[in-house]
Amino acid sequence: MDESSQIRGASLGEIALVFLRLGTIAFGGPAAHLAMMEEEFVQRRRWITHAEFLDRLAAANLIPGPSSTEVAIFVGQLKRGWRGLIVAGSCFIIPAALMVSAIAWVYVRWGALPKAEGVLYAIKPAVVAIVIQALGKLGRTGLRTALLAVIALLAVGLNLWGVSPVLVLVFAGLISPAAQGMRHRLLAGGATGLAKMFAGVVAATAVAANLPVGLGRLFLSFLKVGAVVFGSGYVLLAFLRTEFVEHLHWLTEKQLIDAVAVGQFTPGPLFTTATFIGYVVAGWIGAVVATVGIFLPGFVLVAASGPLIPRLRRSAAAAAGLDGVVAGSLALMAVVAWQLGKASLVDWTTLAVFGASLIALLWLRVSSVWVVAGAAVLGWFLR
Repeated sequence: MDESSQIRGASLGEIALVFLRLGTIAFGGPAAHLAMMEEEFVQRRRWITHAEFLDRLAAANLIPGPSSTEVAIFVGQLKRGWRGLIVAGSCFIIPAALMVSAIAWVYVRWGALPKAEGVLYAIKPAVVAIVIQALGKLGRTGLRTALLAVIALLAVGLNLWGVSPVLVLVFAGLISPAAQGMRHRLLAGGATGLAKMFAGVVAATAVAANLPVGLGRLFLSFLKVGAVVFGSGYVLLAFLRTEFVEHLHWLTEKQLIDAVAVGQFTPGPLFTTATFIGYVVAGWIGAVVATVGIFLPGFVLVAASGPLIPRLRRSAAAAAGLDGVVAGSLALMAVVAWQLGKASLVDWTTLAVFGASLIALLWLRVSSVWVVAGAAVLGWFLR
């Protein structure tokens, strides 16, 4: 039976509840978030097909902002239009933002972060297993030809060689249609329109440099960061350091490192680092302003690019380019899994957690939610 014929509908209430739950338990960074979303929306709920998920993943990797959050927004847009877009993205962000705000309150009041090493110690090996499971499922759809498999291997090599993720994806998107001998224009009008819109967002946020210190300046500073940051949390760290430590002098180096640490050990998007900084600078209202500022460009860019994806699929050359970007995205996901594995599988205990998680996911068909929860409880008692 055709996969698309089994797709189920979803109400706004269902979308809200599912994304609130995911935002509460989605530890481990974007690769883990995407693995959980694939399991939840493709496998369990059948809200979207593998192909739709992969196309949205490719698009999210090509626009600035947090890729996993943008995939969440894409899913909401697919199911319920602009209302679903807002509900899905907001509900994925809100749990982490609330947790980070509470931690920031503790930090400002007592000057220290709560200890979370034990929980992370056991969660990280489980996350590696979840990402490997997702790669196996997505690879069957995203790497369905020998050419796409070769492109993925080349993308892995380029990324490990030090080429930036954005350039890797551009390479993958160009080589696929070129290898197939296609020379058509890739919906130049639509792509040009999206590029103009993105340039407008960046130009509008540039006025932040001349505004006085205050909530308006805080909002526009984070709006600018959200509109231009590609890549990992380390790229985000570089932008935040330039803006808030070197230029504005609102944070110390230690405060910035602590902010990024909070984003790492809380569930949901790493970009909630902005929530922590906003609270440190301007209290609860600052946390809200900073959160809205850094995530708003993602909502705008998804809303603008979402309608283009079906049109790209109708063009043979554009579809080939999108297939290449999908292969490149899976390659980057594999590199993240490898790097996370090297950092997480450090002793016999973590290897045991990893093995038990793989067994639970692949053979016992246990939900990734329970795998993460079980690992967290185990880590708490072990450490």
